[in-house]
Formats: sequence, structure tokens, C-alpha cells
Amino acid sequence: MTTITITKSKTGEYKKVTCKGHAGYADSGSDIVCSAVSLLVINTVNSLELLTNTQADVTSSEEKGIIKCSFKEAPDEGGKLLLDSMVLGLRNVADEYGGRYLKLNFREV
Repeated sequence: MTTITITKSKTGEYKKVTCKGHAGYADSGSDIVCSAVSLLVINTVNSLELLTNTQADVTSSEEKGIIKCSFKEAPDEGGKLLLDSMVLGLRNVADEYGGRYLKLNFREV
């Protein structure tokens, strides 16, 4: 199962996105849930870097199935829009494939 934790401040500013694990929907290379999640998360991280002024620290391990994206400062308006779009897409995947393959957690700090 893939677990994604979205951490926001009490005022709703994104602080961190952590993605862990492999979905397990199908064999590696055929897992459409893992592919969808990876595409949404990786595209958002790349878009933040190339299309916004949002500064993010990103670490990843393909082998362990981990992507961590932390923000020292609140994402700018474009960054927030990209992150909101990612969350929308992840919710759609979770709704379509249920909690067996993807779990979304929301945390407030």
C-alpha cells in the first residue's frame, strides 16, 4: 500500500508531502495505481521547481518507494495551486481504488 501524508500548518499552508510504499495493485511495471500516484507526485515536485518560486527540499528512494518534499516557507500562490491539484488527483485515485492500495493522511502542525 502507498501511504501519502499531507502536512499543513493550522492556517492551511503546506509544510510537507510524504509518499511511502508501493501500491501493490499489480506486478511492478503493470501497477496503474502506483503509476498514477508517482505521476501526480513527481510531476508536482518537478512543476514546483520549474514553474514557481516555491523552495522545496526533496528526497527520494525508488527502491524504498519514498518521496519526501518539505517546505521551509509557505509555497507561493502557484505552488499552492499545484499542490491543491495534486491532492485532488490523489483523492480521485483513492476514491476509485479504495483504501486497499492508497491511503491519504492529512496532518496539521
